[in-house]
Amino acid sequence: MKSYEQLKKWRADNIYKVSMDHQKLNAFHDELMKQIVHTALEKVKSESGLPPAHFAFFLMGSAGRAEQAIWSDQDHGIIFDGDKKDEQYFLKLGSEISEGFAICGYELCEGNVMASNPLWCKSLVDWEKQILNWFDEDSWTSIRNFTIFFDSRVLVGKHKLLEQLKEIAFNKLSHEKHLMNRLIDNVGRIKKTLGVFGQFLPEQYGEHAGAIHLKHAVFFPYVNALRLLAIYERVSDPSTLARFQKLPSNYDHSLKLYRRDFNNLLDFRLRSFENAKDYHDVHYLNIKSLSKSEREALKVIVKRGIKLFNETKLVIEKRGKNV
Repeated sequence: MKSYEQLKKWRADNIYKVSMDHQKLNAFHDELMKQIVHTALEKVKSESGLPPAHFAFFLMGSAGRAEQAIWSDQDHGIIFDGDKKDEQYFLKLGSEISEGFAICGYELCEGNVMASNPLWCKSLVDWEKQILNWFDEDSWTSIRNFTIFFDSRVLVGKHKLLEQLKEIAFNKLSHEKHLMNRLIDNVGRIKKTLGVFGQFLPEQYGEHAGAIHLKHAVFFPYVNALRLLAIYERVSDPSTLARFQKLPSNYDHSLKLYRRDFNNLLDFRLRSFENAKDYHDVHYLNIKSLSKSEREALKVIVKRGIKLFNETKLVIEKRGKNV
């Protein structure tokens, strides 16, 4: 079993070999993160014994969607099929995993969406209660927590535990159609990136003056639109590209071009941040660093992402009225 420092070195020695291929890069992240989790688990076993229950360690965010850049932060949780008395063991495991991830280059999540936080480390029964409570609570934060949770996949452990929770969410949403409106409203604010004359609207002040936030301004309209469609159509896969493919056939014609746009966006990000040195480097893109053709291509991707989100919103709202 490799130590965290050995895994950190392995990352440094090898990640740039796959940095220009989206699928290979995310497969690399998966392999590295799996090894970190197993190292953490062996350490906790040596101190506290075997896990007291079956569990699933799952990823969320860009890692959950298999859309990581060279650098990313942590978004993860744990589901265990046990009792409240088992919680401290898995919180300890979650803390150890978080520490291992941080050592190996995955920054701690600023919003504390990590398995070291009791909000994201619960028994299966308590997870079921929490998801239903998120829907019943009339708050922006509760719905936001669900959208974070929904972009999830199991990295290590029992896949069926996460599948059960998503099925509970699907059943709740199918019986309470108004909840889709809350989900739409929760992600409905799109950061304005282009002006009335088609010019980019970069940050005006501070250290990021002249740059746009690529994730918020460009990625999110695509990611949020496909998440909404996936929830509406009961598609549990967290990957945006997989969601494009797994939606019912009546979406095919209208979504093919958007899928190509999103593929282009993934490639564009890899090229633009090839030499990024840390997590903060892979968010802000200086417009002046782009060639004229790159700027024009990015403008098309931005416009089509906004169009996709608006069309998604109309489709769901229209169908909701016809139920």
